[in-house]
Amino acid sequence: MGKGYSVEDIRDRIISTLQNSKNGMSGVEISEAIGINRITMTKYLKVFAAEGLLRQKNIGNVTLWFLQPGQESYNFPEDYFVIAEKYLDYLIRGTDDQIFSMIQNCLHSGATVDRLVFEIILPAIDSIQVLFDDGKIGTSEFNLLKTTISNSIHILNQVPVVSDSKKNVVLIAADMNSFLLSEAASSVYHSQGWRVSNLGDMSSVINILFDLDFQKLVGKIWKQKPGLLLVVIFSQTDEGLNFFADSINPIIDKFGKNMKLILCGKISKKKKINCSLMSEKIEDILQWSQTVSQTIK
Repeated sequence: MGKGYSVEDIRDRIISTLQNSKNGMSGVEISEAIGINRITMTKYLKVFAAEGLLRQKNIGNVTLWFLQPGQESYNFPEDYFVIAEKYLDYLIRGTDDQIFSMIQNCLHSGATVDRLVFEIILPAIDSIQVLFDDGKIGTSEFNLLKTTISNSIHILNQVPVVSDSKKNVVLIAADMNSFLLSEAASSVYHSQGWRVSNLGDMSSVINILFDLDFQKLVGKIWKQKPGLLLVVIFSQTDEGLNFFADSINPIIDKFGKNMKLILCGKISKKKKINCSLMSEKIEDILQWSQTVSQTIK
Protein backbone atom coordinates (compact mmCIF):
# COMPACT_ATOMS: atom_id res chain seq x y z
CA MET A 1 0.00 0.00 0.00
CA GLY A 2 1.52 3.26 -1.10
CA LYS A 3 2.71 5.80 1.45
CA GLY A 4 0.72 4.18 4.23
CA TYR A 5 -2.64 4.92 2.58
CA SER A 6 -5.63 2.85 3.66
CA VAL A 7 -7.91 1.24 1.07
CA GLU A 8 -10.46 3.99 1.77
CA ASP A 9 -7.80 6.65 1.16
CA ILE A 10 -6.86 5.11 -2.17
CA ARG A 11 -10.51 4.84 -3.22
CA ASP A 12 -11.11 8.50 -2.32
CA ARG A 13 -8.00 9.61 -4.23
CA ILE A 14 -9.00 7.62 -7.31
CA ILE A 15 -12.48 9.19 -7.25
CA SER A 16 -10.95 12.65 -6.85
CA THR A 17 -8.48 12.01 -9.67
CA LEU A 18 -10.99 10.59 -12.15
CA GLN A 19 -14.14 12.57 -11.40
CA ASN A 20 -13.26 15.40 -13.82
CA SER A 21 -11.66 13.19 -16.47
CA LYS A 22 -14.01 12.80 -19.44
CA ASN A 23 -11.44 10.90 -21.51
CA GLY A 24 -10.30 8.52 -18.78
CA MET A 25 -6.77 7.93 -17.51
CA SER A 26 -4.29 5.12 -17.83
CA GLY A 27 -3.09 3.14 -14.83
CA VAL A 28 0.32 4.82 -15.15
CA GLU A 29 -1.26 8.29 -15.05
CA ILE A 30 -3.37 7.40 -12.03
CA SER A 31 -0.43 5.87 -10.15
CA GLU A 32 1.68 8.97 -10.81
CA ALA A 33 -1.12 11.31 -9.73
CA ILE A 34 -1.69 9.43 -6.49
CA GLY A 35 1.91 8.44 -5.82
CA ILE A 36 1.54 4.68 -5.70
CA ASN A 37 3.59 2.01 -7.46
CA ARG A 38 2.13 1.20 -10.90
CA ILE A 39 1.85 -2.56 -10.28
CA THR A 40 0.19 -2.01 -6.93
CA MET A 41 -2.20 0.54 -8.43
CA THR A 42 -3.19 -1.91 -11.19
CA LYS A 43 -4.26 -4.41 -8.53
CA TYR A 44 -6.41 -1.79 -6.79
CA LEU A 45 -7.96 -0.66 -10.06
CA LYS A 46 -9.06 -4.22 -10.84
CA VAL A 47 -10.53 -4.66 -7.34
CA PHE A 48 -12.45 -1.38 -7.55
CA ALA A 49 -13.70 -2.31 -11.01
CA ALA A 50 -15.04 -5.59 -9.61
CA GLU A 51 -16.82 -3.60 -6.89
CA GLY A 52 -18.51 -1.44 -9.52
CA LEU A 53 -16.59 1.76 -8.77
CA LEU A 54 -14.67 1.84 -12.07
CA ARG A 55 -15.01 0.73 -15.67
CA GLN A 56 -12.21 0.19 -18.16
CA LYS A 57 -11.85 0.69 -21.91
CA ASN A 58 -9.06 -0.81 -23.97
CA ILE A 59 -7.68 1.39 -26.78
CA GLY A 60 -4.88 -0.41 -28.58
CA ASN A 61 -2.32 -1.38 -25.98
CA VAL A 62 -3.59 1.18 -23.46
CA THR A 63 -6.25 0.56 -20.82
CA LEU A 64 -8.14 3.67 -19.80
CA TRP A 65 -10.04 3.86 -16.51
CA PHE A 66 -13.25 5.78 -15.85
CA LEU A 67 -15.51 6.30 -12.86
CA GLN A 68 -18.86 4.58 -13.14
CA PRO A 69 -21.65 7.20 -13.36
CA GLY A 70 -22.87 8.57 -10.05
CA GLN A 71 -19.79 7.71 -8.02
CA GLU A 72 -19.15 9.92 -5.02
CA SER A 73 -17.02 9.72 -1.92
CA TYR A 74 -18.46 10.39 1.53
CA ASN A 75 -17.01 10.98 4.98
CA PHE A 76 -18.45 8.92 7.80
CA PRO A 77 -19.74 9.23 10.45
CA GLU A 78 -20.37 12.90 9.53
CA ASP A 79 -22.35 12.14 6.36
CA TYR A 80 -24.96 9.71 7.72
CA PHE A 81 -27.39 12.59 8.24
CA VAL A 82 -26.76 13.90 4.72
CA ILE A 83 -27.29 10.45 3.22
CA ALA A 84 -30.55 9.98 5.14
CA GLU A 85 -31.99 13.15 3.59
CA LYS A 86 -30.75 12.25 0.11
CA TYR A 87 -32.08 8.70 0.36
CA LEU A 88 -35.61 9.80 1.26
CA ASP A 89 -35.55 12.50 -1.43
CA TYR A 90 -34.41 10.05 -4.13
CA LEU A 91 -36.97 7.53 -2.88
CA ILE A 92 -39.93 9.91 -3.15
CA ARG A 93 -38.77 11.15 -6.58
CA GLY A 94 -38.45 7.60 -7.86
CA THR A 95 -34.79 7.81 -8.82
CA ASP A 96 -33.90 4.20 -8.05
CA ASP A 97 -30.56 4.22 -9.88
CA GLN A 98 -29.34 7.13 -7.77
CA ILE A 99 -30.44 5.34 -4.61
CA PHE A 100 -28.60 2.14 -5.45
CA SER A 101 -25.49 4.00 -6.58
CA MET A 102 -25.51 6.02 -3.36
CA ILE A 103 -25.76 2.90 -1.20
CA GLN A 104 -22.81 1.39 -3.05
CA ASN A 105 -20.85 4.61 -2.63
CA CYS A 106 -21.59 4.62 1.10
CA LEU A 107 -20.23 1.10 1.45
CA HIS A 108 -17.17 2.01 -0.62
CA SER A 109 -16.62 5.07 1.61
CA GLY A 110 -16.54 3.05 4.81
CA ALA A 111 -20.15 3.23 6.03
CA THR A 112 -21.24 0.27 8.17
CA VAL A 113 -24.30 -1.83 7.40
CA ASP A 114 -25.79 -1.43 10.87
CA ARG A 115 -25.64 2.36 10.78
CA LEU A 116 -26.99 2.49 7.24
CA VAL A 117 -29.93 0.42 8.44
CA PHE A 118 -30.53 2.30 11.69
CA GLU A 119 -29.98 5.83 10.37
CA ILE A 120 -31.19 5.58 6.77
CA ILE A 121 -33.29 2.50 5.98
CA LEU A 122 -35.47 2.32 9.09
CA PRO A 123 -36.27 6.08 9.12
CA ALA A 124 -37.23 5.81 5.43
CA ILE A 125 -39.59 2.91 6.21
CA ASP A 126 -41.24 5.02 8.92
CA SER A 127 -41.49 8.05 6.61
CA ILE A 128 -43.26 6.28 3.75
CA GLN A 129 -45.62 4.63 6.24
CA VAL A 130 -46.59 8.08 7.52
CA LEU A 131 -47.12 9.32 3.94
CA PHE A 132 -49.38 6.35 3.26
CA ASP A 133 -51.32 6.69 6.52
CA ASP A 134 -51.86 10.39 5.82
CA GLY A 135 -53.20 9.64 2.35
CA LYS A 136 -50.35 11.46 0.58
CA ILE A 137 -49.42 8.38 -1.43
CA GLY A 138 -51.61 5.55 -2.65
CA THR A 139 -51.26 1.80 -2.28
CA SER A 140 -49.52 1.34 -5.63
CA GLU A 141 -46.87 3.96 -4.89
CA PHE A 142 -46.49 2.69 -1.33
CA ASN A 143 -45.74 -0.82 -2.59
CA LEU A 144 -43.34 0.56 -5.21
CA LEU A 145 -41.39 2.48 -2.56
CA LYS A 146 -41.22 -0.59 -0.34
CA THR A 147 -39.81 -2.57 -3.25
CA THR A 148 -37.10 0.06 -3.77
CA ILE A 149 -36.18 -0.07 -0.09
CA SER A 150 -36.09 -3.87 -0.25
CA ASN A 151 -33.69 -3.70 -3.21
CA SER A 152 -31.50 -1.29 -1.23
CA ILE A 153 -31.32 -3.80 1.59
CA HIS A 154 -30.31 -6.53 -0.87
CA ILE A 155 -27.24 -4.44 -1.74
CA LEU A 156 -26.27 -4.45 1.94
CA ASN A 157 -26.62 -8.24 1.98
CA GLN A 158 -23.97 -8.51 -0.73
CA VAL A 159 -21.23 -7.28 1.60
CA PRO A 160 -18.91 -10.31 1.99
CA VAL A 161 -18.54 -11.60 5.52
CA VAL A 162 -17.32 -14.76 7.22
CA SER A 163 -20.25 -16.33 9.05
CA ASP A 164 -19.95 -18.04 12.42
CA SER A 165 -21.54 -21.51 12.56
CA LYS A 166 -22.35 -20.91 16.22
CA LYS A 167 -24.48 -17.84 15.47
CA ASN A 168 -27.72 -18.85 13.75
CA VAL A 169 -30.87 -16.80 13.31
CA VAL A 170 -34.26 -17.37 11.67
CA LEU A 171 -36.37 -14.31 10.89
CA ILE A 172 -40.13 -14.37 10.29
CA ALA A 173 -42.50 -11.59 9.30
CA ALA A 174 -46.00 -12.35 10.60
CA ASP A 175 -47.56 -9.92 8.11
CA MET A 176 -46.65 -8.03 4.95
CA ASN A 177 -46.22 -4.75 6.84
CA SER A 178 -43.41 -6.34 8.88
CA PHE A 179 -41.56 -7.73 5.88
CA LEU A 180 -39.20 -4.78 5.41
CA LEU A 181 -38.29 -4.77 9.10
CA SER A 182 -37.32 -8.43 8.94
CA GLU A 183 -35.23 -7.74 5.83
CA ALA A 184 -33.48 -4.78 7.47
CA ALA A 185 -32.68 -6.83 10.57
CA SER A 186 -31.50 -9.67 8.35
CA SER A 187 -28.90 -7.45 6.68
CA VAL A 188 -27.46 -6.37 10.04
CA TYR A 189 -27.34 -9.94 11.35
CA HIS A 190 -25.57 -10.93 8.12
CA SER A 191 -23.01 -8.13 8.49
CA GLN A 192 -22.28 -9.28 12.04
CA GLY A 193 -21.42 -12.80 10.97
CA TRP A 194 -24.69 -14.59 11.70
CA ARG A 195 -25.92 -17.46 9.55
CA VAL A 196 -29.23 -15.98 8.48
CA SER A 197 -32.41 -17.76 7.34
CA ASN A 198 -34.94 -15.07 6.45
CA LEU A 199 -38.34 -16.70 5.79
CA GLY A 200 -40.00 -13.42 4.77
CA ASP A 201 -43.76 -12.87 5.05
CA MET A 202 -45.20 -16.02 6.64
CA SER A 203 -48.78 -14.78 7.13
CA SER A 204 -50.00 -17.36 4.61
CA VAL A 205 -48.82 -20.26 6.82
CA ILE A 206 -50.73 -19.27 9.95
CA ASN A 207 -52.44 -22.64 10.37
CA ILE A 208 -52.39 -25.74 12.56
CA LEU A 209 -49.60 -27.39 10.53
CA PHE A 210 -47.03 -24.60 10.91
CA ASP A 211 -45.38 -26.05 14.02
CA LEU A 212 -44.63 -29.37 12.30
CA ASP A 213 -43.34 -27.62 9.19
CA PHE A 214 -41.13 -25.28 11.19
CA GLN A 215 -39.73 -28.08 13.34
CA LYS A 216 -38.55 -29.87 10.18
CA LEU A 217 -36.83 -26.68 9.02
CA VAL A 218 -35.04 -26.20 12.34
CA GLY A 219 -33.85 -29.81 12.16
CA LYS A 220 -32.22 -29.04 8.79
CA ILE A 221 -30.62 -25.67 9.42
CA TRP A 222 -29.53 -26.48 13.00
CA LYS A 223 -28.89 -30.18 12.57
CA GLN A 224 -25.85 -30.48 14.85
CA LYS A 225 -27.14 -27.71 17.17
CA PRO A 226 -23.94 -25.62 17.00
CA GLY A 227 -23.93 -22.64 19.34
CA LEU A 228 -27.09 -20.56 19.33
CA LEU A 229 -30.28 -20.43 17.29
CA LEU A 230 -32.46 -17.34 17.55
CA VAL A 231 -35.97 -17.16 16.11
CA VAL A 232 -37.04 -13.55 15.63
CA ILE A 233 -40.70 -12.75 14.91
CA PHE A 234 -41.75 -9.37 13.50
CA SER A 235 -45.43 -8.50 13.76
CA GLN A 236 -47.71 -5.46 13.73
CA THR A 237 -50.40 -7.29 15.75
CA ASP A 238 -50.79 -9.15 19.03
CA GLU A 239 -52.36 -12.02 17.11
CA GLY A 240 -49.29 -12.55 14.95
CA LEU A 241 -46.91 -12.57 17.89
CA ASN A 242 -49.19 -14.88 19.86
CA PHE A 243 -49.60 -17.41 17.06
CA PHE A 244 -45.91 -17.80 16.30
CA ALA A 245 -44.93 -17.81 19.98
CA ASP A 246 -47.49 -20.53 20.74
CA SER A 247 -46.25 -22.57 17.78
CA ILE A 248 -42.52 -22.17 18.38
CA ASN A 249 -42.21 -22.43 22.17
CA PRO A 250 -42.97 -26.19 22.22
CA ILE A 251 -40.26 -26.65 19.58
CA ILE A 252 -37.81 -24.74 21.77
CA ASP A 253 -38.61 -27.14 24.62
CA LYS A 254 -37.51 -30.02 22.36
CA PHE A 255 -34.35 -28.42 20.96
CA GLY A 256 -32.99 -27.01 24.23
CA LYS A 257 -32.04 -23.79 25.96
CA ASN A 258 -29.73 -22.56 23.17
CA MET A 259 -32.75 -21.98 20.94
CA LYS A 260 -34.39 -18.69 21.88
CA LEU A 261 -37.48 -16.77 20.80
CA ILE A 262 -37.42 -13.00 20.24
CA LEU A 263 -40.52 -10.94 19.50
CA CYS A 264 -40.35 -7.59 17.72
CA GLY A 265 -43.58 -5.62 17.87
CA LYS A 266 -45.94 -3.68 20.04
CA ILE A 267 -48.07 -5.75 22.38
CA SER A 268 -50.64 -4.92 25.03
CA LYS A 269 -49.16 -4.66 28.52
CA LYS A 270 -51.93 -6.94 29.77
CA LYS A 271 -50.73 -9.80 27.59
CA LYS A 272 -47.86 -12.03 28.61
CA ILE A 273 -46.03 -14.11 26.03
CA ASN A 274 -43.30 -16.60 26.82
CA CYS A 275 -40.13 -15.44 25.06
CA SER A 276 -36.50 -14.56 25.75
CA LEU A 277 -36.92 -10.95 24.67
CA MET A 278 -39.69 -8.66 23.43
CA SER A 279 -39.02 -5.17 22.10
CA GLU A 280 -40.34 -2.69 19.56
CA LYS A 281 -36.79 -1.59 18.70
CA ILE A 282 -34.68 -3.58 16.25
CA GLU A 283 -31.55 -1.97 17.69
CA ASP A 284 -32.26 -3.47 21.12
CA ILE A 285 -32.89 -6.91 19.63
CA LEU A 286 -29.65 -6.90 17.67
CA GLN A 287 -27.64 -5.70 20.66
CA TRP A 288 -29.19 -8.39 22.87
CA SER A 289 -28.44 -11.02 20.21
CA GLN A 290 -24.76 -10.08 20.10
CA THR A 291 -24.51 -10.10 23.89
CA VAL A 292 -26.15 -13.52 24.22
CA SER A 293 -24.02 -15.01 21.43
CA GLN A 294 -20.90 -14.16 23.42
CA THR A 295 -22.11 -16.27 26.36
CA ILE A 296 -22.72 -19.42 24.30
CA LYS A 297 -19.83 -21.84 23.90
